[in-house]
Amino acid sequence: MSGDEPYAGHNGALLLILLLVTGTAALILAVQGVRRLRASSPRTGAALLSWSATAALYVWGLLHLLLTDDYGQAQACNDAVGDRLTGYDPGFLPLRFGCRTGDGQTVEAVIPSSLDPALAVLTLCSLALTGLALAHHRRTSSRDQ
Repeated sequence: MSGDEPYAGHNGALLLILLLVTGTAALILAVQGVRRLRASSPRTGAALLSWSATAALYVWGLLHLLLTDDYGQAQACNDAVGDRLTGYDPGFLPLRFGCRTGDGQTVEAVIPSSLDPALAVLTLCSLALTGLALAHHRRTSSRDQ
């Protein structure tokens, strides 16, 4: 966003690409996670399912952006900050749609406020489960040699 376009929102093409890639990844990770759980690889399956849940939650947030048109965004900002609105502050990471005010404050709108903290917790869980799965894989492969 540039200074001459204070009310510019998210890039629509990038939003669609992120939805497609992240949605596909969530589905593939879920299928592979279930396969690994059924193939006696519970650690790997749990890690894959956790990453799938993280991707699916991000998709849910992206859908909020996709389904909220310009009028909906303006209305959400007017509800959040009223006539103090001076522009938007959008972002994909963390996922946000902020409403800037004249005093420099940014108030989040459109995206549920619980989304980014939940994504952070899921990401940490996914990293921990991936670390456990890798450590287990290294232990078992070193025993087999």
